[in-house]
Amino acid sequence: MNNKKKILLNIFYSILSQTITILLGLLVPRLFIVGYGSETNGLLNSINQLLIYLGLFEAGIGISSLQALYGPVALDKKEDINAVLSATNLYYKKTGIYYFFGLIIFSATYPLFAKSKLEYISVFLIVFFSGISNVVLFFFQGKYKILLQAEGKNHIITNLTTIITILTNVSKIILLSLKVNVTFVILVSSIVGLIQAVYISLYIKCKYKWIDLKTKPNTKAIAQKNFVLVHQISGMVFSNTDVLILTIACDLKVVSVYSMYKLVITHIESIIAIISNSFSFSLGQSYQTDINRYKKEIDAYESFYSFIALSLFSVAFYLLKPFMKIYTAGVNDINYADDKLVFLFIVIAVLTALRTPMLYTINYAGHFKLTTPQTVIETIINIVISLVGVYFIGIYGVLLGTIAALIYRNNDIIIYSNKKILGRKPWKTYFIHGINLTVFVIMQFLYRLFFSNSIEGILKFLIIGLIMTVITLFVFLIINILVFSEFKEITHSVLKSKISKKWD
Repeated sequence: MNNKKKILLNIFYSILSQTITILLGLLVPRLFIVGYGSETNGLLNSINQLLIYLGLFEAGIGISSLQALYGPVALDKKEDINAVLSATNLYYKKTGIYYFFGLIIFSATYPLFAKSKLEYISVFLIVFFSGISNVVLFFFQGKYKILLQAEGKNHIITNLTTIITILTNVSKIILLSLKVNVTFVILVSSIVGLIQAVYISLYIKCKYKWIDLKTKPNTKAIAQKNFVLVHQISGMVFSNTDVLILTIACDLKVVSVYSMYKLVITHIESIIAIISNSFSFSLGQSYQTDINRYKKEIDAYESFYSFIALSLFSVAFYLLKPFMKIYTAGVNDINYADDKLVFLFIVIAVLTALRTPMLYTINYAGHFKLTTPQTVIETIINIVISLVGVYFIGIYGVLLGTIAALIYRNNDIIIYSNKKILGRKPWKTYFIHGINLTVFVIMQFLYRLFFSNSIEGILKFLIIGLIMTVITLFVFLIINILVFSEFKEITHSVLKSKISKKWD
């Protein structure tokens, strides 16, 4: 299967998966809020976010192994692939053991500082059931998922994730409708999640009979895992420290509000990620085999990524508050619709998107050690400002800490990637994002000029949202075609290839 077909399959199944995930992902939290209250919803979101910290045991292995596999996969060197997988397997087994004991400790201590009305044993079991499936996944699935990603077969993982998502959420909907104890709901979800480990293991056994995990492990290939770990810690601080600080400094209702905004932003980011996940393997292989080709591809990728991300977040900026009003209608224990939160969350989302293409360049180049000081500084900025800010202005202070860290690190990533890796000045990247940010601002004025500020009812919301999205994508598309030659070339290539009829 050639790369073009892999990319198309990745995109198609990713779109299908995200559509299902978003629909179910929006329905289930509302059932929790309405059925069990904002506090319980905040508790579950807090646990899920904090469990990611236990993933630090795995952090560094996955990314370093993925980068190590791009070259051997591109050149079809099975012996080298086996050597990397063998080393990865050893580390993942250790990870599973460490994660299990970490989960026990976390389950025992979390109920002590979480401000919840639930009994200690209930919170303990919720934490344990929420994390136990990951232990199994580390033992059986981790190394194989990395191989599939390196080969560009993300659609296989995506399809499996879609099935698991459907089964998990359907089971939650049924149990929540029956008003079953929340602990049992989490237990059933955890059991359903184990299906993916079984499927991946069977798939690899049937399709990759040449894999030999007893091959002498090539630990040097993933020698940068400790430096990758630092980057992963920074990423986790960026993504999850807000919830930890809010859990301790505020109450779980505030965590619920934060989590609802984060949920919406995450769903939009998952749609945008379809691009990066579908093309990343091809970019990674190009970097390892042809750096000049990579420079052309990353420019086209960056302009396309910026176009999609800022288009969608432009619409979200206008619609997020009315969505919160509609979504949380009937929930009176805390206010979810807040203009300041809308602004801060969108700023964070936009800044995160702008750095993604050049961050991939750092990953492909394997410059984890060389960029470790910068990522540590980012982490310190985030934590310090968030801790001070939450004391004075609560949730807003935490978000401002994230924004400050992003402003620093974004500029560092853009400058470092262009100058140190690609050997050029960073102005092209700034120009791409500058043009799209200008269009972003202009669109906000146009929305308020032509669309009603009062959007009530789900039907009206969907109709206006659809119209705005189509118009916004069209405007951004035209501007990018007119301004960026790389974008014009990739658009022309897609249209000319008639890939809907012939992939090869």
